Amino acid sequence: MEGSRGRYLRYVAVMADLSYSSGTSEVPLLGDTVAANLDRAAEAHGGREALVECATGRRWTYRELVAEVDAVAAGLWASGVRPGDRVGIWAPNRAEWFLTQYATARIGAVLVTVNPAYRVHELEYVLAQSGVRTLVAATSFKTSDYAGMIEQVRPRCPALRQVVLLDSPQWTELHSSDLPEWPELSADDPINIQYTSGTTGFPKGATLSHHNILNNGYFVGELLGYTVDDRICLPVPLYHCFGLVMGNLAATTHGACVVLPAPAFDPAATLKAVADERCTSLYGVPTMFIAELADPSFDSHDLSSLRTGIMAGSPCPVEVMKQVVERMGMREVSICYGMTETSPVSTQTRRDDALDRRVATVGRVGPHLEVKVVDPEHGRTVPRGTPGELCTRGYSVMLGYWEQPDKTAEAIDPARWMHTGDLAVMDDDGYVSITGRIKDMVIRGGENVYPREIEEFLHTHPDVLDAQVIGVPDAKYGEELMAWLRLRPGAAPLTAEAVREFCAGELAHYKIPRYVHVVAEFPMTVTGKVRKVEMRRQAAAILGSAGPDPAERP
Repeated sequence: MEGSRGRYLRYVAVMADLSYSSGTSEVPLLGDTVAANLDRAAEAHGGREALVECATGRRWTYRELVAEVDAVAAGLWASGVRPGDRVGIWAPNRAEWFLTQYATARIGAVLVTVNPAYRVHELEYVLAQSGVRTLVAATSFKTSDYAGMIEQVRPRCPALRQVVLLDSPQWTELHSSDLPEWPELSADDPINIQYTSGTTGFPKGATLSHHNILNNGYFVGELLGYTVDDRICLPVPLYHCFGLVMGNLAATTHGACVVLPAPAFDPAATLKAVADERCTSLYGVPTMFIAELADPSFDSHDLSSLRTGIMAGSPCPVEVMKQVVERMGMREVSICYGMTETSPVSTQTRRDDALDRRVATVGRVGPHLEVKVVDPEHGRTVPRGTPGELCTRGYSVMLGYWEQPDKTAEAIDPARWMHTGDLAVMDDDGYVSITGRIKDMVIRGGENVYPREIEEFLHTHPDVLDAQVIGVPDAKYGEELMAWLRLRPGAAPLTAEAVREFCAGELAHYKIPRYVHVVAEFPMTVTGKVRKVEMRRQAAAILGSAGPDPAERP
């Protein structure tokens, strides 16, 4: 008869064959609130620089930062803001954004981050749906008249009682030296509402707690090896988890410094900030790194201080990753994968991972988290090496979508697994590769085609700067492949026939793009993610709803 040890060993063997992994760690989770953790950093590192704003030259030590955070928090408190009240922030990257983030955390208000690209309709929806009481906003940015748009929507946002415009006396007057007795808060309290992109409908407000975001920022920084000597260049939007959590909170939980190179992404300004401020870490989505590498000023900047950073937000082309390591010196650069609903990071490559791990996967599960790959149809965990939907569980999973329990139930199952909607494969060592979105998978003549594989191959073409592949309607096969390409400066025009010749013999025939569309820029979100839903919409107009006749291939 099989003994208990034998049954256990058999169970372990079976589990090792399944696409499931849990992140063990000797480092415990943090139990602080965000503001309490900032206080600890200030006590330990008061005289060290905490924040640098390159556009204005303003700088704060940790001691100075806490003093100003408290002044803003006291002003919000004096205006009537209380724990649980929603405070919106609508502005590009600037120091006041950072100050508002930590000030709301101090008094237990819930920070609602508003996308800087929003227009009137989207602004109204977010303010009304979340019930924002106080809105801190830039007066304007680029071509956007924020103040004017706020006045348009204000009559339809009954909860909105106060608007504080930056670069106006309102912001200065908000500061108060009369510090109240700060409220007692729980690390499990909601602290942040971040709205998803809403590409398939109205955006949903992912509601995150102190515990969610503080720990995620902390462990991202731990895996990057952050110390008080690190200086993190943040060209990514602060309104998104990439900036707010992986940037700001990863820094302050380690006594490191945040460097804001510009109000919005500017490749030359980013490179200059790295060189001038001797940044050790640089963040970006792949399109940002592509722009930096292609910037005419690239070779004039001394980037030797860089050792690490994060590339995330969308799949990283292998060739781009290699250039980031070799030309930018970011030999410890990390790939992170996650989503807003998981605070955001679920998997991450490690500093000592071999290069092939850091260019071909999104790493292993993070500390204190679980991930699994399941069959999207029946939900059972698939064997390792088998594609399926990636799910994650642990401290990072959101509290839910703000006042949308039905949408929450669609995303988080009864066992608290967050279903990401991403297709993934887990290898024998627990490394995860993202092969695409379930909704982006192309089914051509009964064959499942994953655009990521084709995009990676097209990146090896000497004239291709960036590539995206989508499915378009086809009368014969159901769907056909269309490649959108950005070419390197000075490259000769690239035809569909030339692309097919390049792919012939290298890719299976059904994976070779039938159509090629060359563009100067891809449709993008403000966070730098490519909007394939917009590409498909435009493709319908370019090709016609059923596509051109095969004899008329472009």
